[in-house]
Amino acid sequence: MPELRQNEATREWVIIATERAKRPEEFRSKEQKKPLPETKTDCVFCAGSENKTPAETFRIGGIGREWKVRTVLNKFAALSKSSGVVVSDSGIFRKMTGYGYHEVIVETPRHNAVTALLSESEVADILRAYKNRYLFMEQDEEIDDIIIFKNHGSAAGTSLEHPHSQIVATPVVPHQVRNRIDIAITYYDDHHECLYCKILRDELKEGTRIIAETEHFVCFTPFAALTPFHTWIYPKRHSSNYGRITDAELVDLSKILRLSLGKFYFGLNDPDFNYVIRSAPTDARDASYFHWYLSLIPRLTKSAGFELGSGMFINVSIPEENAKFLREVVIS
Repeated sequence: MPELRQNEATREWVIIATERAKRPEEFRSKEQKKPLPETKTDCVFCAGSENKTPAETFRIGGIGREWKVRTVLNKFAALSKSSGVVVSDSGIFRKMTGYGYHEVIVETPRHNAVTALLSESEVADILRAYKNRYLFMEQDEEIDDIIIFKNHGSAAGTSLEHPHSQIVATPVVPHQVRNRIDIAITYYDDHHECLYCKILRDELKEGTRIIAETEHFVCFTPFAALTPFHTWIYPKRHSSNYGRITDAELVDLSKILRLSLGKFYFGLNDPDFNYVIRSAPTDARDASYFHWYLSLIPRLTKSAGFELGSGMFINVSIPEENAKFLREVVIS
């Protein structure tokens, strides 16, 4: 029988369509992706093309082409620092200058690398680059929110093959983020504890949706998963801000992120996906009511009229079955 489940972190309702739910293995991508070369002469992110990118802001590794990870300004930036923040109102028409940061994290010199198949140390270097840029951007008093994200595959919105992530810092707090913060504050006021710590504790106690656990992190499919194989990675230690991740936690996160992506890669045949690191706004970097986490969403289904008209998702899979499937996937 179908059921509605509520995501406590967002208050969103999700329809779990049990009557038409697919088995987990039915979500395996049928696309056979063409092999890519290790280097492409026309790729601006490959080793040897360093002079073809916008200004470099950070790197891990040696000089010249002997790098491991590079961060550069986005050539087609959504926001820029070319002007200060100026807000103008004219009746109902409100706008502000497009101040902010938009950078690209080039994850590896190899054009054909896949994050799921990188070594733990290589993934850790990517996460270190995230932290460096996060800490740099949060120093800007005009910045209110920082989003780190990765698009993998055309269905996830990527336009360049070379493995990369992005980081965008905005002078406003987006509505989706603000909504989560408001819910978290209300819960904290009512219960005197972090809602996300409660979610993590309850998921560990229930156990059926846990995919993997390490010393510092837990990977699980949420109770009210929006889409098939929607996955969260939570730090065990309460912290509202990715920029406060410790060295030990960062290394541990590289393990569980690589493991999670590996289970998608081998279990679902390298599906397109997005992941995003959700942190508290910069003025709440040490908040007791919010808990940063990484949200990972394989692009296995498409939104249609119902989702667009209601804002409510129909999940044609069962979260507990998906978690069990991923637990059992063997990484080759």
